[in-house]
Amino acid sequence: MFSWCLLGALFINGNIQAQSTPLMPEALEKLEAVEDTLGMLAYAMVNDSIEENRFGAVRAFIPTLVQALKTPNSFQFPFEQLQMVSIQYPADSTFRVFTWQVYVDKDNYRYYGAIQMDREELQLTPLRDRSFEVTEDLEQVVLSPDQWYGSLYYNIQTVGTGEQAYHLLFGFDGYEFFRKRKIVDVLRFVDGEPTFGAPVFIKASPDGMSSSSKNRLVFEYSATASMRCNYDLALDLLIFDHLTTIGGQYDEGPVNIPDGTYEAYQ
Repeated sequence: MFSWCLLGALFINGNIQAQSTPLMPEALEKLEAVEDTLGMLAYAMVNDSIEENRFGAVRAFIPTLVQALKTPNSFQFPFEQLQMVSIQYPADSTFRVFTWQVYVDKDNYRYYGAIQMDREELQLTPLRDRSFEVTEDLEQVVLSPDQWYGSLYYNIQTVGTGEQAYHLLFGFDGYEFFRKRKIVDVLRFVDGEPTFGAPVFIKASPDGMSSSSKNRLVFEYSATASMRCNYDLALDLLIFDHLTTIGGQYDEGPVNIPDGTYEAYQ
C-alpha cells in the first residue's frame, strides 16, 4: 500500500544561505572553552544514572548555554561537541533549533529546546515542554513555545517560500516504556514569533468529494518496533511506515507496529 496525500503546494527552498558576520577570534576562543563544559553537562543530563544528577546538570547547562549564545554572532559556532543535543537547521540556515531529552522514569521523558535566529545579537526563544498538559486533540491544536509538545528533533524540511513558508519538524518522543511516538510538527513564524501546528496535512476522501486536515502528525508505535518517518529528498515526499494494531506481547495491551507498507504526503 502506498497512499498519496496532499501537503499543500511544495517548493523546496534549496540552497539559499544566510549572510552572516564571521566570529571574531576572541569570540571563537571563548566559545570553544565553554563548549567543553557544555559537553560534560550534556553527557551527564542524558546518561547519569541518578535522577538528581541528571536534572542538576540540566539546571547548570541551560544558563551556561544561554550565556555562551550571548556572544556576538554565536550562531556561527556549530557546538559540534554537544553530541547529546540535537541542533537542526533549515536549508537557508536562518535559524536553528536545539532540543534534548532527559529520562525521568520508565514512562516519562522531559524535553528541552530553544530556537536561535541568525542574528549578531542573541534572539532566542525557549521551548517549554508542556506535553503532559495537552488535553485537546494533539493533531489539531496550535501551540505556542510556552505550550510546546516536546520531542527530540532529527530533521527539518522547509515547505514554500517567503511569507508562506513553513517548516516540518521531525521528532522522536520516548513517551512511555511500551510505546514511543514520532511527531511531524509544523513551525511557522507569525509576525516574527514561532508557533507550532498548521492545517497543512490534507487528505482527500477516496471519492475525492471531501478532505480532512491535521495540524501535525502523531504516530504511536510499539517500543519493540522501529518506525520510519522522514522526508525523502530523492522522492520529494514525506514518507512514513503504515502502522497496524496487534496484541501486545507483554500485557501492555494493543500496540501499533509497521506492516511493511508505506504512506506518504506530497
